[in-house]
Amino acid sequence: MEFTAKQIAEYVQGVVVGDENATIHTFAKIEEGTPGALSFLSNPKYSPYIYQTKSSIVLVNKDFEPEHPINATLIKVADAYESLARLMTLYEQTTPRHIGIDSLAYVSPTAKLGRNVTLYPFSYVGDGAVIGDNTILYPHATVYHDCRVGNNCILHAGCVIGADGFGFAPTAQGYDKIPQIGIVIIEDNVEVGANTCIDRATMGATIVHKGVKLDNLIQIAHNVEVGSHTVIASQTGIAGSAKVGEWCMFGGQCGIAGHISVGNKVQLGAQSGVPGRVRDGQTLMGYPAIESNRFRKSAVVFKNLPEIYTTLYQLKKEVEELKQTIKSYTN
Repeated sequence: MEFTAKQIAEYVQGVVVGDENATIHTFAKIEEGTPGALSFLSNPKYSPYIYQTKSSIVLVNKDFEPEHPINATLIKVADAYESLARLMTLYEQTTPRHIGIDSLAYVSPTAKLGRNVTLYPFSYVGDGAVIGDNTILYPHATVYHDCRVGNNCILHAGCVIGADGFGFAPTAQGYDKIPQIGIVIIEDNVEVGANTCIDRATMGATIVHKGVKLDNLIQIAHNVEVGSHTVIASQTGIAGSAKVGEWCMFGGQCGIAGHISVGNKVQLGAQSGVPGRVRDGQTLMGYPAIESNRFRKSAVVFKNLPEIYTTLYQLKKEVEELKQTIKSYTN
């Protein structure tokens, strides 16, 4: 399907600068643009590409002012990135997708499936599990017994919902397994990345609230609760019974200690280690995580530690020599 610049501008409430009859039929990164492609520019560091891109149409923020001539037709919008997301969603919705249960998928006779569910080959839905409307399970996505997945969710390949939590009691002979008799509840509009694991609760439920987006290779332990619209990047681990608030943003490889609470709208930089409670609205970095501004200042000091040590050692030596000189005079 082809769309003109005029049609796109009307949909995203933008203003056309150039040929309103320019047409596109695909998307491309601005540095890889081709005729008939739509690109976007929101990050200033990609600005040089707009003067050489071959894309037919480029979405730009409304405050963008070119410094050189541009061949592409521009559409000025309030937020180029958000407008691109809307257009790509529209494109995806107009592309037919498979709906139904593949013959190589397994669904327990006691499971309940909603309308328009898509189960790809080798996906698994266990006894008593519930899958909501319009939800997709990609190959090898696994939903264990009695767990619940809401409407409009996406479970990517290899993710595991409801495996046993990591619970063992030490004894003189080793470790006795603590039965994990709870479940996992995933609310509506949640996306779970490939090979991400969400463990079932020891008792009660591990809960991922509505609108949460989880990247690949994330571990969410038993009895964790993740607040609505929180986004978490790859390789983050959240230990048992931690409570994470709403609208949080965690970078990759963060570690959250168990039995703590993280407030709403908290931002964690990549590789942050969080050992204790975090208040609403904090932005933290480092291990252990501290306020981001303090972390940046500390990082500058840390990389200069060898020179600082040398200076301190020299000062210490000079102070000792001065003490000896003063002592010899006083005697």
